[in-house]
Amino acid sequence: MAASLRSGFDVLSGVAGGSLPEQPPPGIRTVSAVGATTATRLVLIRHGEAECNVSGVCGGPKGCTGLTERGVNQVKALRLRLGTTGGLAGADALYASVLARAVQTAELVAPVLREVRADGSMGPIPAVQVDCGLCELHPGQADGLDWVEFSERFGDPDWDNEPERPIAPGGESWAGFVRRVTGTLEQLVARHPGELVVVACHAGVIEASLLAMLPVAGGREGARLQLRTSHASLTTWEIDGERWRLLGYNDAAHLGPPAGAAADQQA
Repeated sequence: MAASLRSGFDVLSGVAGGSLPEQPPPGIRTVSAVGATTATRLVLIRHGEAECNVSGVCGGPKGCTGLTERGVNQVKALRLRLGTTGGLAGADALYASVLARAVQTAELVAPVLREVRADGSMGPIPAVQVDCGLCELHPGQADGLDWVEFSERFGDPDWDNEPERPIAPGGESWAGFVRRVTGTLEQLVARHPGELVVVACHAGVIEASLLAMLPVAGGREGARLQLRTSHASLTTWEIDGERWRLLGYNDAAHLGPPAGAAADQQA
């Protein structure tokens, strides 16, 4: 009875009973079995609030100058949470895009990713490995421009209708960006089978992962979700073979209720 309640079809439907098989046929399951020990866990952390976010500047390699004070505090709140829970302790690898806001985020969380050994001692702080494939959309000649200058020089791309249009000369299109991120994440997972991998990256990278790895119509061809991914939030994937399972999206509980939540509760 106990085993059936833990893993049989009854736990999905709410129907109690111990006579059902231990696991329903794969084709009808609504909750997947627990991931195999060979599964890779990939945790995507959006960087904290950046200077380019608040100044209205296109934040490529030139335009990105790192985190604001508020952004640093957001990532420190995440670090405190992870240090308390040990949720990502013993991470096998830590990556970041080459942009300053992502590198700074990775460096801030690195100390709480150390292994806690059986004797209570701590392993080494993981080194940050940078990969341009994890960057936000490459802006080309738009890099460092404010958005008024950008519109004056390059117009206003409509990626919902023109997903293959580059943002600016030398830059990427939305669809090209999704393809680049998808390939990078797939290579990263292949490099770390069965391991825990943490990546400090960007809202666009997180959205691209959802478009490409969930059954979203047109996801790899330029569909868009326009999600509100919070700064310093966690998005977690479990990858077993070619199966990507989303375990959590936009987990920012360490930052408290989102803006406007108190007013919504009073309404």
